Amino acid sequence: MSEQINHRRRRFFGIAAATFALAQLGVIRSTSAQAASTSAPKLPAVRPGTHTSFSTLKQVDAGVLNVGYAEVGPADGPAVILLHGWPYDIYSYVDVAPLLASAGYRVIIPYLRGYGTTRFLSNATPRNGQQAALATDIVALMDALRIEKATIAGYDWGARTADIIAALWPERCKALVSVSGYLIGSQEGNKVPLPPKAELEWWYQYYFATERGRAGYDKYRHDFSKLIWRLASPKWHFDDATFDRSAKAFDNPDHVDIVIHNYRWRLSLAEGEPKFDDLEKRLAQGPVISVPTITLEGDANGAPHPDASVYAKKFSGKYAHRVIKGGIGHNLPQEAPREFAQAVIDADRF
Repeated sequence: MSEQINHRRRRFFGIAAATFALAQLGVIRSTSAQAASTSAPKLPAVRPGTHTSFSTLKQVDAGVLNVGYAEVGPADGPAVILLHGWPYDIYSYVDVAPLLASAGYRVIIPYLRGYGTTRFLSNATPRNGQQAALATDIVALMDALRIEKATIAGYDWGARTADIIAALWPERCKALVSVSGYLIGSQEGNKVPLPPKAELEWWYQYYFATERGRAGYDKYRHDFSKLIWRLASPKWHFDDATFDRSAKAFDNPDHVDIVIHNYRWRLSLAEGEPKFDDLEKRLAQGPVISVPTITLEGDANGAPHPDASVYAKKFSGKYAHRVIKGGIGHNLPQEAPREFAQAVIDADRF
């Protein structure tokens, strides 16, 4: 979940679409925002849940992983990479992908390490969930697929990963769409205690810090994840079939290890890999993101998330922020697929 909620992270580091989109999306533009190209296609309405599968699922060796991913759209189209979060999977984009494909994009939706059909190539590789590891996975995937540059979009873990790529490897990122904005953090920043109410929102993070929590998540991972879905998106009335489709991704043999390490690493309760130390030092400085960016927020996001005013200055290029209305929660692309897809297109056409 978007973890940068403490006060340091709140300070930290802290276009306009068509007229109908402005009214529907409640666009809030920063002072640095500029209008998106008027040539950007306007997407049709789509009912969330219209699509239930991907026609093409593939595997490719990339870095330390054999990555499972969905691919939609023309192979020679401009690339878009869509990144999911925890506890979700690629089906967050099952309605987004066809919309982008219809606009001519080649859409790549990978399972992150520890999810779905993605596997480590070696048993000796640490099951590491730190932020730099996930970001380098996606750069390695781009290399494997010979994608020099892509528009990268995500939410939750996926938003943080997209932010990192845009910040550290801007030459690989044409444009960025990030739900809940700037989510790059550091272990040092995460040591700052929060007010009690804010700490309560991170209950699962502390649960995962215990061996009881690890065992509990392992035993009840589906029930646990369904609870998080409900808390994070209190107005999203998903059915069992929708949840069960994604829950299969949590049966990955490395899933528990990756999730537990991710949250323990944030609290400095687990070590990262030395090979990522230099990257983490750079990330701890809160690097500014210069690529064209649209940040999104649902009006009913039940997960901890920073206010947009906190992170707007972290984006130095063309930038806009949009609030998606209508009871939209944390899993924004699955709950509001047209609005998410439109943001991707508009960011690409800035």
